Amino acid sequence: MKRLRLYMIIFCVLVSLPLAFVAWRTYGALDREVQAQVRFFAERLLDEIEAELADLVRRKENRSVDEYGHTLVQEGGTTPSPLARLPVEAFILGHFQNNPDGSFQTPLVADGEDLPADLAERLKQLKAINTVFNRRKRIALLPAPAPQSGKEPAAIEKKEQASFADRFLRASERKKVKSVLGQERTRVEEITAGQAMNLAQKENNLSASPNKGDAVADMEMDEAATSSYGMPADPSISTNRMRPVEETVPAGSQTGRFQVEVAPLQAVAIDGGRVFIFRRIGIDGQIYRQGFVLRLQPFLDHLLAVHYDPQPIARYMRLTMTAAGLDAQRQPIGVGAGTATGDWVAGRTFPAPFGFLTAEMHAVSLPPSPARQTLTLALAILGAVMVAGLATIYHSARTVLDLSERRSQFVSAVTHELKTPLTNIRMYVEMLDQGIAATPEREQEYMGILSAESARLSGLINNVLELSRLEKRTRRFDLKGGDLSDVLADVQSLMAESLAREGFDLSIHTGRLPVFAYDRDVLVQVLINLMENSIKFSRHLQDKRIAISTDTVEGWVKLTVSDTGPGIPRRSLKQVFDDFYRVDNDLTRTTGGTGLGLALVKKFIVAMGGRVQAENNDGPGCTITIRLPASRHR
Repeated sequence: MKRLRLYMIIFCVLVSLPLAFVAWRTYGALDREVQAQVRFFAERLLDEIEAELADLVRRKENRSVDEYGHTLVQEGGTTPSPLARLPVEAFILGHFQNNPDGSFQTPLVADGEDLPADLAERLKQLKAINTVFNRRKRIALLPAPAPQSGKEPAAIEKKEQASFADRFLRASERKKVKSVLGQERTRVEEITAGQAMNLAQKENNLSASPNKGDAVADMEMDEAATSSYGMPADPSISTNRMRPVEETVPAGSQTGRFQVEVAPLQAVAIDGGRVFIFRRIGIDGQIYRQGFVLRLQPFLDHLLAVHYDPQPIARYMRLTMTAAGLDAQRQPIGVGAGTATGDWVAGRTFPAPFGFLTAEMHAVSLPPSPARQTLTLALAILGAVMVAGLATIYHSARTVLDLSERRSQFVSAVTHELKTPLTNIRMYVEMLDQGIAATPEREQEYMGILSAESARLSGLINNVLELSRLEKRTRRFDLKGGDLSDVLADVQSLMAESLAREGFDLSIHTGRLPVFAYDRDVLVQVLINLMENSIKFSRHLQDKRIAISTDTVEGWVKLTVSDTGPGIPRRSLKQVFDDFYRVDNDLTRTTGGTGLGLALVKKFIVAMGGRVQAENNDGPGCTITIRLPASRHR
């Protein structure tokens, strides 16, 4: 067994090491896959934010150049401008136009119109922003802020290359990074003379301007600022091209058409919480700037509320958006503001004109992979199966070894049990042959000893043969109806001499039993085996009593044999019915036996559909309980 245990330990180590390595690598791969998936969907969330910014840029760029006036001149009359109403978006303060001379006009109110009370404060702010903008015309536009995470661009690019999408798309086929939202270069449009007059309400002559030199300087300044912002300046822009096209009437006529150059949107910071996003309109050497004022904090809160808060990713990702020195941050549920930011997952500086806006996502806690639970369950089952298998192998090997040892002991015991009666028989036969028994009484005594030893030898041989037939299932049972009275009478008669010789008292208590089927000879043999066991192990005691009782319990006929002997050790109560098993103690070593008696008892009872069990009494001795089915009939 020691060698078997050593082999099993070596086997466990050899199997566990590669299994642990595979599990470790698999768990690592699952974690990396979850990280890649989170990065992939974080990028998709940033794409959604960028798509909203692009939609906002597209809507502002598609506005007609004359919509920044209060009314629009159309065929058949005038109509209010779509911008004459307050913006629907809470993060837009309002729209206004900065004229070439620095003057201010807004579609919210017409020239000469009394100022509505609800617009007074808003118009006051817009005028103040126009004044600040006039002072900052020659200041470079908003640069893109550096990412706060401290990551180098190469590190960010490396993480992007390791994204989940790389498993399915080649890098050359992936989406190109945008540098501009909306139009990339200045476009040229044709407008009617009415639209041109509506655009330049304070200009009487569109073909000439006393401030043309200043306008050219402003245009060149805006181009330089645009180039420094990160969006290439358009070399095709020239103030010399801003003149009427195919004029069929004198300048300023309502029937002429004009070319205007519309530059891409740009952004300039007004203060820490507002940004003016505008476009340059060039017409006949005059530069107009049309745009809207973006309130940064409400704008960031809007982006987070729309694109981050409703998403499941918000449970384990932190999104931080920064714009012109302001930032807005969303924490996952249950994560405090003072906790670590977690691993960087995705980041983006948005294209112009929102180059001042950045977003970063950090993983505070990653969702467990569904495969991780399956893998853990599989490993647990595999481990349990391995442990159970090894335990079963060990138990089976030990059982086989124990059985082998008991068989060896049985062979030794049978040899001894056979040798003793044969020696006695041979000795008394020789004594009779030599005439040592001089009297008839002595001869009769020798004959009785020879008969007893022959019966002992015959019983031992019969037990071995019975065990062989029961194991081969060739033993036939003669089941006949009865109430056990014949069995008890035979047992009492057969055991009377042995009980009297050893000084035992036998008491039999019978209840009213139904008639049921049993093998009379088998039950007699079973009871004799049990009583002989009691006699053998209790003959050295003072109190020598054996009790047999019968009763009916819940459809079973209950037959018990109790004694006042030394009892059975607790650890051996379930093993005493095993083949060749003998309790290992001083008492069993000093008494003879082969370990077949109780084994035959169990096999006989089970073969007749019954049950048998052993238990110690509250006092001295033990009780063997036999249960036979009362409903069984021949």
